Amino acid sequence: MSAPAKSKVGYWVMKSEPGEYSIDDLGRDGVIGWTGIRNYQVRNMIRDKIKVGDVALFYHSNSKEIGIVGEMKVCREAYPDPTQFDSKDPHFDVKATVAKPRWFSVDVKFANKFKKIVTLANLKNDSTFNELSLIEKGNRLSITEIEKKHFEQINRIANF
Repeated sequence: MSAPAKSKVGYWVMKSEPGEYSIDDLGRDGVIGWTGIRNYQVRNMIRDKIKVGDVALFYHSNSKEIGIVGEMKVCREAYPDPTQFDSKDPHFDVKATVAKPRWFSVDVKFANKFKKIVTLANLKNDSTFNELSLIEKGNRLSITEIEKKHFEQINRIANF
């Protein structure tokens, strides 16, 4: 009997404002729940597509240096985001119930911090990334899926 085929690894970019939570915070904490997502398109990605073993690039947004600063791995698949039930949390959702959660989280663990940031300008100026949705004007999604070739090129740039 042969072993089941290993499913394909997914590649993601996950954004956070470093003033809220940074790559250094993740390095300190080791593992966190990626909570507070309140966009239905991203919620559906979390719930339906992001799997244990997937790799995510940590992107610092809304900061002095905007760009990709490190790597993390998904270590727990979708579960109800606990912040939706906490009335003291800014991400509380009065319509969410434990029986019918509206929002989901995944857990991620720190993998590494890059030697240098791969800035948004780096991405925009490299033709390798022309079709990358992350750099499209008006793209405000906090999580985006990327291709393996983009992930590998970002790692080459970051660790050169």
